[in-house]
Amino acid sequence: MPIEVLCLRPEADFIRVGALPPPSLTVRYCAPIDVEVPSYLKSAQGLVIPAVGPKLPAALFEGTALKLVQVTGAGVDRVEPDALKRRNIPLANVPGGSNSAIAEYVMTSASLLLRRLAFADAEIKAGRYTEWRARMLAANLGGLEDALIGIVGLGVIGLAVARLAQRSGCRVVYCDPTSPNAAAALPAQAVSLDELLSSADVVTLHVPLLPSTTGLIGARELARMKPSAVLVQASRGGVVDEAALAAALQEGRLAGAAVDVYASEPPAADNPLLGLTGEARNRILLTPHIGGVTRQASTYLFRTAWQNVERVLVDGEPPLYRVY
Repeated sequence: MPIEVLCLRPEADFIRVGALPPPSLTVRYCAPIDVEVPSYLKSAQGLVIPAVGPKLPAALFEGTALKLVQVTGAGVDRVEPDALKRRNIPLANVPGGSNSAIAEYVMTSASLLLRRLAFADAEIKAGRYTEWRARMLAANLGGLEDALIGIVGLGVIGLAVARLAQRSGCRVVYCDPTSPNAAAALPAQAVSLDELLSSADVVTLHVPLLPSTTGLIGARELARMKPSAVLVQASRGGVVDEAALAAALQEGRLAGAAVDVYASEPPAADNPLLGLTGEARNRILLTPHIGGVTRQASTYLFRTAWQNVERVLVDGEPPLYRVY
């Protein structure tokens, strides 16, 4: 009897990076909004979902024979834990597969913002080469070498950022209230959030979205940052107060920000980050939740996810990277 798996991301995603499922699985691909999803789940033994997307309703799991829900990334906030726990359905993810990609995103974004490279691009295209070159020289802009990188959240992603930052010649401090000794094997100093914000040249966020981290960076926290500092938001939407960040940028109280995640995705047309005017528009780098997306990262994530599905459904082994 074939082992059926329902996958809520397009087959083309897997073909593109050479990470197709093993032949032991019969996979049906469909969009999350497909009205047939509930009926397809009645016969599926496994469900594969991307980490990014709308939350799946708890009713979707009623009356299913699922033996595993597998996420093709690290984030697991698309599923309500109780919806699976009540039915004894394991949830597994693939932790760490995007670490290098996110670290690269952070350091690249920080360099672009600190040196105002994207700003220069826009000014030159507008015909202001001479004026802008003079302004950049007068500003005495710093780069990454010897910059102080402040990492909020030193889990596996935060550690990857710290290591790349140190290889780039940066100094590192961190704040992680849940793991105060997280950097025991890393030459980095633990500091309070306030101290990190007031001293860092680059503040980069790598915390999950929890009640304790929602709105973690608001008007008060942004006001503590140096006017020459930049913020990189590549954690989860909702960790930063977007209206407060927009105000800080519009008023010139922050040198720049890179934002890869939003309180709602895609961001609404009235999102304050989209309404910046004048020079503030060039102080922000907006990307569509792709900080951890590279071909290499996707290949690893997808292959690892399929291997785990086969391990559980075909080999009868407990899942690796079980979240609950």
